[in-house]
Amino acid sequence: MGAPPTRPADRAFAKPRRRLLAAVAALVALLAVGAGVLVGLATPAPREASAPAGEFSAARAYRDVEVIAARPHVAGSAANDRVREHLVDLLRGLGLETEVQDAVAPEAGQLSGAAGGATLARVRNVVARLPGTDPTGRVFLVAHYDSVQTGPGGNDDAAGTATVLEVARALTAGPRPRNDVVFVLTDAEEACLCGAAGFAADHPLAADGGVVLNLEARGSTGPVIMFETSRNNAKLVDVFGRAAPHPVGTSFAVEIYRALPNDTDFTAFGGARFVGLNSAYIDGGAIYHTPLDVPARMDRGSLQMHGDNALGLAREFGRTDLGDLRSDHDDTYFPVLGGLARYPGWLTLPLAVAALLAVGALGWLLRRRGRTTVGTLAAGAGLALAPVVVAPLGAWLLWAAITTIRPGYAELLDPYRPVWYRLALVALAAAVLLCWYALSRRRVGPAALAFGGLLWLALFGVLLAVLVPGGAYLTTLPALAGAVAGLAALATRLDGPWPVVAVTLAGAVAVVVLLPPVVLLFPALGMGMGAVAALVAVLLGLALLPVVDLLHPRAGGQRGLLALRARRLGALPAGAAALATVVLAGVGLAVDRFDADHPVPTHLMYALDAGTKKAAWLSHEEVPQPWTDGYVDRTISVADDFPGLGDGELRAGPAPAASLPAPKLETLSDTRDGDQRVLRVRVTPQRQVRLLTLHVDTRTATVRSASVAGRDVPVKAREGRWGFGIVFHAPPPEGFEVTLTLTTSADTVNVRAMDASDGLDALPGFRQRPASVGVVGSHSSEMLAVAQTYAL
Repeated sequence: MGAPPTRPADRAFAKPRRRLLAAVAALVALLAVGAGVLVGLATPAPREASAPAGEFSAARAYRDVEVIAARPHVAGSAANDRVREHLVDLLRGLGLETEVQDAVAPEAGQLSGAAGGATLARVRNVVARLPGTDPTGRVFLVAHYDSVQTGPGGNDDAAGTATVLEVARALTAGPRPRNDVVFVLTDAEEACLCGAAGFAADHPLAADGGVVLNLEARGSTGPVIMFETSRNNAKLVDVFGRAAPHPVGTSFAVEIYRALPNDTDFTAFGGARFVGLNSAYIDGGAIYHTPLDVPARMDRGSLQMHGDNALGLAREFGRTDLGDLRSDHDDTYFPVLGGLARYPGWLTLPLAVAALLAVGALGWLLRRRGRTTVGTLAAGAGLALAPVVVAPLGAWLLWAAITTIRPGYAELLDPYRPVWYRLALVALAAAVLLCWYALSRRRVGPAALAFGGLLWLALFGVLLAVLVPGGAYLTTLPALAGAVAGLAALATRLDGPWPVVAVTLAGAVAVVVLLPPVVLLFPALGMGMGAVAALVAVLLGLALLPVVDLLHPRAGGQRGLLALRARRLGALPAGAAALATVVLAGVGLAVDRFDADHPVPTHLMYALDAGTKKAAWLSHEEVPQPWTDGYVDRTISVADDFPGLGDGELRAGPAPAASLPAPKLETLSDTRDGDQRVLRVRVTPQRQVRLLTLHVDTRTATVRSASVAGRDVPVKAREGRWGFGIVFHAPPPEGFEVTLTLTTSADTVNVRAMDASDGLDALPGFRQRPASVGVVGSHSSEMLAVAQTYAL
């Protein structure tokens, strides 16, 4: 006669005699591991200016930040000239071979789609070299010294530039490295990445390639994350893990960044000649590209972390044989308690399959031991998908409700003080998971639910291993650890201490693996995509279900008042998490209000047709803020009148016409041969501008080839009237020449020229923003555009 069936409530991996003590011990252990994870992600204390010359000092670097970011210094501006002079003087003062590369360079990446053709800039890169004693190659430390037009760039990228300068100080204070170290401070990164593209393509020091360490910032605080690598990064990641004092980086971030349409100067160093690493701190994104990105807003700990890592890597690559950095695969890697765990990428799929097989073995053993049935295992697997779907959806709905109450958030990458909202979304994910568990536990049983959670983790691991290999570890490792722990628990007495130890150790693995992405995804993606972090939080919760079960009383089939009391006790964690969600969201709304120090962001442009003398206010805001609403009253397309602004729809309103000149267009030569026509023209700004655009009317001619300032540019036609265009950033006062080879049967060719400057204060009809109204972080904020059509 077989043993009596086990009640669902008793079907757990651990049934300690002293349940409360076991729960407390497990939670304390996991909280300690979690605290260690958070400490590993924290920034170091900034060093004072009195630190030894061979060390990186955030205080010394900050002095340069204050000079570089004293005011906005967009490429081509007088302010940028002053910054460049400071950089050159400092580097030459260190005894380094220093030059300014003055060139016209093309864009890198795909930042300037509005042109419909080609984007270039006049760039002036600052390049300094520390010669090596026995070079095997070159190490390039790269940062950009220009800022956006709307802000001084205290973090983006005065932080990176000052870090490069301080690293140069530290390296020149000690013995020379074996390899050449080249300090590249690029121009026009914000406009088009043109400075880096010009250096990588044309500078003699870049001809043989080398190792690139690019330093960026997209916020004001937080750990410095190594978020991008060149392909086949195994040996690079090995050096990063050994040489960076604070090695925060994940292969998952690399995979995500490669899939996103984002670019930095690192993009320009793609191809076979270069390998390298790209790093940035990204929290505090509300001030990104805004007037608030001033030195005082910088977290000096983030600056110190930037410098510690950059200096450590420069020294290590400086003494490494750079001919031996190529590999044939990417590594999987992630931070572990202040260090970096890694394994070869070719192990990704085998590990994922092993995790799935281990979970399958666990399910088989559960059924074999009578702990569950095929039906309950299937039910557990089906039910485990519910929180995976509901929690991200709930997070999205919660943030939609918050942005309805506070619509200014729609224009921000992140709120100014986002911590309360982030905690609210994590609490919501916990509430969904705990409520689901309390409702499902008595019907299906803890073991079946834990199996279901592990099964989905393992399945996600296999899916990620195929589609996003660098992210597979996120679910593969917790699933594998959980399955092994479950098998170990079933091999011992369930009422003893070892099952609790086993599931707690598996939970620790899940915390180490999954807590960092929960923390880092919020600043990386912003609250608008906080549902992704909520999803990862739920996956962490699924991995912790055997420990979560210890929070519930032993049900054991009680009836009447005992059963009711057990259900109420089991609902307490879910209720507490739900209450925390409401309280935290409320605190966020109360704390993060718009004021003079944290203004609501607004976007406004001014566009004038110098030929018709008609002008308009324009805004990218889909739902205009009250201040912007005073300027715009309808939606229009600007593709025909201002092709340099793109082909999307904008909010618009009538504006008084200012007395401003359009760019001057003069014909230098004009030759015809049948239906082929070669036009050589000069485009000259008539005021201080940061860009010029030129578009050809495709109804009058087809562009076959083009060159700008003597450089051939690609011909990429787009839909619409102005099918081919050129954007030239930081144009010289004397203008530039454009040669167009056209096919046309028309007597005249229509060309539309536009320039753009920054600042709306002097325009008729402009009203100053109140103190609590700010400028959104955008490359077109505060733009003043003047256009005119010329018949040639």
